[in-house]
Amino acid sequence: MQWRSGFGLAAALLGLAACAQPQTMTAPPAAPMTPPQRYATSLPASAPLAPRPVEAGAPTGTFVGAKVLQLRGDLDTMQRGLVAHSQQLRETQVATAQHAERYHALVAGINARLQVGTTKGNPILTSQLGEAQGQLGRIDQDLARLAELAGQVSTDAALAGYLLEAVRAAYNLSGAVDEDHRQLAVLEDEVNRTVILIDRLLSEINTDVNRQTAYVGRERRNLTTLGLAVKNGEVYGGNLGVTAGRPVFDAAAPSRSLAGQTPADRPLVVIRFDRPTVEYEQPLYAAISAALERRPASSFEIEAAAPLAAGSPLSARRQADRVIRTLLDMGVPRDRLFASERLAPDAQVDEVRIYVR
Repeated sequence: MQWRSGFGLAAALLGLAACAQPQTMTAPPAAPMTPPQRYATSLPASAPLAPRPVEAGAPTGTFVGAKVLQLRGDLDTMQRGLVAHSQQLRETQVATAQHAERYHALVAGINARLQVGTTKGNPILTSQLGEAQGQLGRIDQDLARLAELAGQVSTDAALAGYLLEAVRAAYNLSGAVDEDHRQLAVLEDEVNRTVILIDRLLSEINTDVNRQTAYVGRERRNLTTLGLAVKNGEVYGGNLGVTAGRPVFDAAAPSRSLAGQTPADRPLVVIRFDRPTVEYEQPLYAAISAALERRPASSFEIEAAAPLAAGSPLSARRQADRVIRTLLDMGVPRDRLFASERLAPDAQVDEVRIYVR
């Protein structure tokens, strides 16, 4: 069992293939949690908007007075719609919070079971994983409702703009009395307040849409990695493409030197395929995760190295393809992975060597 480490990590973490008794590896522990029996939202939605009722005015018997009455009715209808849309937002927020809590309880339960040890492809965990995916799908449906609601409130905003213009234009109509202009002034203030409420509601909806879109995308990547963990019966950390709420792989991030990093021609990891089953996933995750913690902008070269006697790197290439698929499942973006192959004089069996670039 000869693992070589690019920065002193693989020798401690990645002893895989060659020994009769493979070294037991331990990934960073996930916080064990027990799923609660009941789920009540801990994210209460704010109260629905409550615009001030439209002030009633005495009829003046003029044409302008009749126009004011019509505009007042339009504003009242708009405010009723605003209240209904606000209530829809609150109901969707509560539903999303409940779905998210159920989702995280399921994920926590799966991680807790993986933490204490379980079988590969445990059917109970597989079922729970499917249920977690279903909860995430429900959040996706909530997100679609939010997007539809945003369109409706955007229409409200446009109508409010037209209504405000109509109120202001009414000042220029002939045949008005002083009371008509007083009522127009009151109505203009009420429309302006309604415009502010509509803008506030639309801003809240758009903020929710952006937040939930990022959340669902992040958790789908985490579920991919969790699915790999369930398949192998091992506990991993989060998806390697997600950390602290931002992508690990930031091309604009400044390059930082790796503590103890060895020259670029020495691999971070060497996986030797000298037997039919080589369980490399957990220590590979630990090594890649540590490399990315030190330099988030890292890319990786996956080299298929075959012994000279093989005459062709075809077999090693198949193993390298398998390792690449594993890295993709762990969350490493495809554009950060580069494949190469060669006949290596120092290789005794098919090897996959991973370099930090």
